Amino acid sequence: MAERPQKQTMRLHAFVRGVVQGVGFRYFVVHHAHRIGGITGFVRNLQDGSVEIVAEGDREQLEQLLKVVQRGPSGAVVERVDINWELATGEFTDFRVRW
Repeated sequence: MAERPQKQTMRLHAFVRGVVQGVGFRYFVVHHAHRIGGITGFVRNLQDGSVEIVAEGDREQLEQLLKVVQRGPSGAVVERVDINWELATGEFTDFRVRW
């Protein structure tokens, strides 16, 4: 029997732009990362008004999170999401808001 290829852990590094601060966006992302499961990393507000997300997990899980991020919570207006895919570093143990 052939072995299944192991899933490669990836890192999603995204910058979300639009009306994404002051609308519960970070907690929305944390909630969905926990709901999807298997995702580690952080989300934080940046001084330019955008939100930065660094998330590690299986690509499929990260793509699920990305779909949610592109929609955002009610009150948010996501104008653009800039995405970089990288290899995971394994430096995170959970997913949380970073200050």
